[in-house]
Amino acid sequence: MKVLPPYSNLPDYCFWKRAVSSIEPTNLDPMISVPFQIEKNSKVATAGSCFAQHVARYLRNSGFNLLITEPAHPIMSEEEAVTFNYGTYTARFGNIYTVRQLLQLFKRAYGQFQPIENVWEGNEGHFIDPFRPQIQPNGFETLNEFKTDRDQHLCAVREAFETLDVFIFTLGLTECWEAIADGAVFPICPGVAGGEFDPSKYRFHNFNVSEVVSDSLEFVDLLRTVNPKSKIILTVSPVPLIATAENNQHVLVANTYSKSVLRVACQEVVSQRADITYFPSYEIITGNYSRGIYFAPDCRQIIESGVSHVMRIFLKHFSNVDISKDCPSNTFKSLSNDHDKDMQELVKVNCDEESIR
Repeated sequence: MKVLPPYSNLPDYCFWKRAVSSIEPTNLDPMISVPFQIEKNSKVATAGSCFAQHVARYLRNSGFNLLITEPAHPIMSEEEAVTFNYGTYTARFGNIYTVRQLLQLFKRAYGQFQPIENVWEGNEGHFIDPFRPQIQPNGFETLNEFKTDRDQHLCAVREAFETLDVFIFTLGLTECWEAIADGAVFPICPGVAGGEFDPSKYRFHNFNVSEVVSDSLEFVDLLRTVNPKSKIILTVSPVPLIATAENNQHVLVANTYSKSVLRVACQEVVSQRADITYFPSYEIITGNYSRGIYFAPDCRQIIESGVSHVMRIFLKHFSNVDISKDCPSNTFKSLSNDHDKDMQELVKVNCDEESIR
C-alpha cells in the first residue's frame, strides 16, 4: 500500500499559498478553533498594554458584559471619567506592560507583596502612585487621598480577579525598570512621569522567555486559587516599542526581540495550563501579507481598520458575533493627511510609553 507524503492530506490553512498569499489581506483569518466561547453575559476583564484598550472598547460597543469593578463617580462626566482613566480597563490600573507587573499587582492586592517604595512626589508637592503614574492627572493632592484611592483600587482588583469569567491580557513589553531593593516593577522609568531617577535605586531589566513563562504560570495559578473557573485569553500587542533602554541596540532589533519573547512565552503557557488560549492580534497586524496597511505613518500606531480586523476575527470565533458590516473598509491607497488624523484621533489611547521622548 502506497504511503502518501506527510503534507498530502493537510487542510488549506497549513499552506502559505492557499491560506495567506491568495487571500485578500483584509479578509485573512488565521484562527482555526477556540477552546471556549464568550457569552454576552460572561464577565470579561481586560488588562495589558495600550492595545488592550481597543479590545475593551470593541467588547463594550458590541454589547458584551465588560467587567468594571472601579467605576467613575456618578457626578463625573464621561469626558472626565476618561481623563481620570475610569473604564479604560476593568479596574483603574492603567497600562500593565509586563507579566511581572501583572503578577506583582495580584500579590499587592492580596497582601503578598509590599513594595518598599509605594509613593512618589510629583509637581507642587502632589503624590503619585508609582504603579499607576498617569491615572490621576497631576497626582493626588494629599497623602491621605492617595492612600484611600490606592486601597479602593486594590479592593477593585480583588473583586475583578474573583468574579471574572474571562480574562483577556495583552502582553506588550519585555523591558522594564525595577527597584533594586525589592524587584518592584514600574510601568515606566522613574523620573519620566513622576519620581526621580536614581541609578543607585533603579535598574533596567529585559525579561527572557523563561522569566515571562514562569511569571505567567505563577499568575495563572494564583488567579485560580481565588477563581478556579477563570478562562484566559493571551495576545501580544502589535504596537512596537516607542524606545529601548538596551545598550547599543537599535530599537527595531530590540522590538523584534521583545515581541518574539512574548509570542514564544504565550505558546509555552498555553501548552502548560488548561482553559488558556492565544489570539493572534500581533500576527494579523504585523504580518508581511498586510503590506503595512494597518500602521499609521509613524509605523507604530495601529489605525482603526487594523483594530477592526483584529476584533472582527476575535468576536467571530469567541462569540459567533459578526461585526463586519460595522467595520471600516481599507484599501492599499495612501491615507490622506486629514483622514489619517481622524483615524489616529479615533484610536487615541492612554499610554504611559508616550511620555518617553
